[in-house]
Amino acid sequence: VQLQAFGGGLVQPGGSLRLSCAASGSIFRINAMHWYRQAPGKQRELVAGITSGGITNYADSVKGRFTISRDNAENTVYLQMGSLKPEDTAVYYCRLEKVLRYRYDVGMDYWGKGTQVTVSS
Repeated sequence: VQLQAFGGGLVQPGGSLRLSCAASGSIFRINAMHWYRQAPGKQRELVAGITSGGITNYADSVKGRFTISRDNAENTVYLQMGSLKPEDTAVYYCRLEKVLRYRYDVGMDYWGKGTQVTVSS
């Protein structure tokens, strides 16, 4: 299973970006999908998550500005980011929780390589 993240870049404060993370390979089912971020000198933090049933959760710092969604047919998770602030600058990582390669697989977690988001004027 391989993950590839897209969509990072440089954006002005108040702008928007959409991140995508697509999983490829032999995949039967993916449980929860998450986005994390790590700013320079800080610990990696959870930004948002979505369960296989579509239940979402967000860090307080991004509530109302970011929206996580998933396309199960495409094994892809998205993060729509709006009203971006300089403090949102970080490397963003996707994490797929308990990916089953076949029905009776025990499942493994996978991390994407990260995509840089820079919010600056």
